[in-house]
Amino acid sequence: MARINLLPHREERRKLARQHFFVIAGGTAVVGALVVVAMHGFYAAKIDTQAERNRFLKSEIAKLDKEIAEINKLKDEIAALLARKQVIETLQADRAQTVHLLDELVRQMPEGVYLKSVAQRGRNVNVLGYAQSNARVSTLMRNIESSPWLTSPGLVEVKAAAVEKRRVSEFNLNFQLKSPQTKGASKDASKGAGKAAQPAAKKG
Repeated sequence: MARINLLPHREERRKLARQHFFVIAGGTAVVGALVVVAMHGFYAAKIDTQAERNRFLKSEIAKLDKEIAEINKLKDEIAALLARKQVIETLQADRAQTVHLLDELVRQMPEGVYLKSVAQRGRNVNVLGYAQSNARVSTLMRNIESSPWLTSPGLVEVKAAAVEKRRVSEFNLNFQLKSPQTKGASKDASKGAGKAAQPAAKKG
């Protein structure tokens, strides 16, 4: 029986198997490396894209912050202008009110009454003065009550005094300026009373 030596064939097969293994291992390593490189590139691109978005958002936020600051500055300037306008209007109204007050006081002042001071705080007015008698002070209070501009007279104090060796009544009196609505109502009432009086006069 002939003997066949199979050792060379086995060695050859082992050699081929090793080569095949190394080829597969090398291919796998290459594929793995390519996958790693591709994934790195993919995520690097995503990171770059996100970074670009973040830069854009930061830029837009900075623009918005600047615009908001400008709007707030404009609001402050508008508020300051409105406040100045209000102050000017108040001063003008107060000046006109003071003119009306002094003019009305002159009109309603009875003979024999002299003022030494007039103090105004808003609609409240205080006057100090002298009168020839208490009756003149009462007349002044009635005139104030019937005035279209003045109302609510209240006597704080009246006392005897001497001015240039003459006996007089020194008085302290409070009253108020009528509000625009009250003055308007008084004017309407006066007009209505005048119209009502005209037909009555015709009938008579």
